[in-house]
Parts: sequence; C-alpha cells; structure tokens
Amino acid sequence: MPKRILEKTALEVSRLREEGAHAVGGVMGLYLQIIGGSRVWVYRYTHQGSRRRMGLGSYPAVGLAAAREAARAALNLRMGGSDPLQARAELRESARLAVARQMPFAQAADLFITEHEATWKNIKHGQQWRNTLEKYAFPICGQLNVADIDQSHVLKVLAPIWHTKTETASRVRGRIEQIMDWSTAHGHRSGANPARWRGQLEHILADPKKIAPVQHHPAVPFAELPVVYQRICGVKGESARALQMLILTATRSSELRGMRWGELDLSTGIWQLPAARMKMDRPHRVPLPRQAVALLQQRKPGAPDDLVFASNRGGMLSDMALTAVMRRHHPEAVPHGFRSTFRDWAGECTQHHRDAIELCLAHSIDTKTEAAYRRGDMLEKRTVIMQEWADYAAPAQLNL
Repeated sequence: MPKRILEKTALEVSRLREEGAHAVGGVMGLYLQIIGGSRVWVYRYTHQGSRRRMGLGSYPAVGLAAAREAARAALNLRMGGSDPLQARAELRESARLAVARQMPFAQAADLFITEHEATWKNIKHGQQWRNTLEKYAFPICGQLNVADIDQSHVLKVLAPIWHTKTETASRVRGRIEQIMDWSTAHGHRSGANPARWRGQLEHILADPKKIAPVQHHPAVPFAELPVVYQRICGVKGESARALQMLILTATRSSELRGMRWGELDLSTGIWQLPAARMKMDRPHRVPLPRQAVALLQQRKPGAPDDLVFASNRGGMLSDMALTAVMRRHHPEAVPHGFRSTFRDWAGECTQHHRDAIELCLAHSIDTKTEAAYRRGDMLEKRTVIMQEWADYAAPAQLNL
C-alpha cells in the first residue's frame, strides 16, 4: 500500500526552499519542484506503463489550492482511461483551431488575392477580383467567418444575378470557390467547399452555358479581309501599325502590344515570345511573313527592352487603342476576331494540317501523353502557312 502523504498547508509550502521534488499531499503525484531557485508544480503519473510528468504552472503564480485542483482534474482523466498530457495537447490544438477559424471571408479574400496576384499576367485581375467580391459577395458573407459559410450563403450571393449577369455570377462563384479552398488549406475551415460547381451547385443552379451561350469575338469575314487590311494601312498612327502586325501574325492583342525589339530576329524572320508573356505559359516562336518583316524594317529599332509599338507616353498601347481603329473601319468586329478570321481562312481555303494551323494560333494541341513525345513546334510548316496568310491579307505589300 503506497505511503500516504500528509497534506501540507499553504504556509508550509511557502517555506520550502531545499532543491528537489516535494510532495505536498492532497492528490497523489503532486509535487513542488525546486531547481535553482525556481519553483514549479509537477504532477507525476504513469500511463500505459510509461512515466509521465505534467507541469501545472509556477509557484506562487499558481497557488497550492489551484495546483491541487489541476492535479485532481488530471487524476479524473486518468481514471477515465485518458492521458492528461495528451488531453491538454488536444485542448490547446482545439483552441488554436478555434482562433484560426475566426477569419472573416473578406479578410481571407484579401489575403488570397495578395498572395496570388503577383502570378497573374494581367495586372487588372486583382482589381477585378476585389470589385466583384466587394459588390456581390461581401454584403452577404464578407463579415462571416469562412468556417461558418455554407451553401445557403453562396446561393444567396449568386441567385439574384445568376440569370441576369450570368458570366459575372459564374466568375464570382469560381472566385469564392478558390478562396474557400485556400481557407481550407490554411486551416481556417474544414469540410466540403460550399461554392463547388461539379457534383454540387450544378444540381441547383441552371447551366450557365445554356442561360448565356458563349459569345465569340466578332470577326471580319475572311472574304472581306484584304479590303479591311488596305483600309487600316491607310490610317496613320501607332495603333494602325500595331493592328497591321496583329493581322499579319494572328497573335493575341496583349502579345503584340508587348512586342519588344529584343524578341525579334529580322534576319531569320522569327519573333520569339517568352513563356511569361504567353497564355499557355510556354515560349512560342512566331514565323514572320515578308510583309511583317518589311513593316518592322520601316521602323527605327530600339534597345532590346524597348516596345516596338508604344503609346505617345512611351508605354504599352492599350487594347482600346486598337479597338478604336477597328470601330472606324469595321465597327462589327474587334481586333481579337482576326484570329478567328485566320482560322476560318486556313480551314476553308487551305489543305494545311490542323495541328500546324492550331500551333500558328499558339493553341495547345497535345494531350499529356502526346506532349511527352512532341519536341518540335512545326516551325517550317507554320512559316508556309503564315506567308500564305499574309499574301492573302496583304497582296499589295509583297513588293515593299
């Protein structure tokens, strides 16, 4: 039978000075441990054959009565088959998670955008995210903790605009979904994502493609292209020259407007676009037809980092600058539509391989398996296609 420890009084405990572990009684296993002048309450016990030591605080910040109460609580856990140390660790983790979950959706959105906007190619994306979330999502769930947001909150955000502003609503849903996934990954919430479309909201909300079918960019019919191109040639200014080059290369507006002299090799007729400026995040070689090379040779070359087509202030031309030229000469179409014009012409007027045509547009044509084996970019075949395209669009420019 274990020796019974007499209960020390608070006065007796206060007089303890000798180094070592002093049993104070009241609860078996409770000691005041004195080392180097410091005095700490310790509860000693055995759990599943292992000796355990549990600190209960320093003396006199924690008095004798409080130490005995804490030791009794630990003893009760042991009597129930639990390990007091593990139980305390679990309690602390639970408290930490509870604090972590106290994150409002608006704060999570701001952190997500700040963390990711440096990787977005278009600097406007961050502001677009903020504007749409502030207008549609924050009034409903901006101040709610992400851990408390459920499907009903998401539907309350989306339902009023799902049929009237379908494209915007679809983007808002996707943005909420990404923020909620980010919150889960950072431990601010758990469970299914209430904004997920597949297998969830798709069974509640109408298919956005059926409500608002995809609107393709209005394009110039390829039969009208030579006339439209000649009209653009007669317009003065940087925007018109950039639009000419856009047509001759069938590239995207952002790629063309960001063209720099260092990317061009006019001796070989190659425009090398770095991966950072490409939609597909991989470098792309554009074969320049003779008309494009002639247009570039008429310009004064700059330093490698200088823009080939710059605004009056020296910066990049805006997309609206090219659109303004289009509106004056073909108001039904937009600059990006020339890529559709090219695709229609190539498909209906040539016998070139589909893959080569798609690569002219820098489209991905590979499955993951095909990509593992494909090494070339069909440059020679694309050179032939682009020259035929330029000869069709600008026949009068051949002798420049």
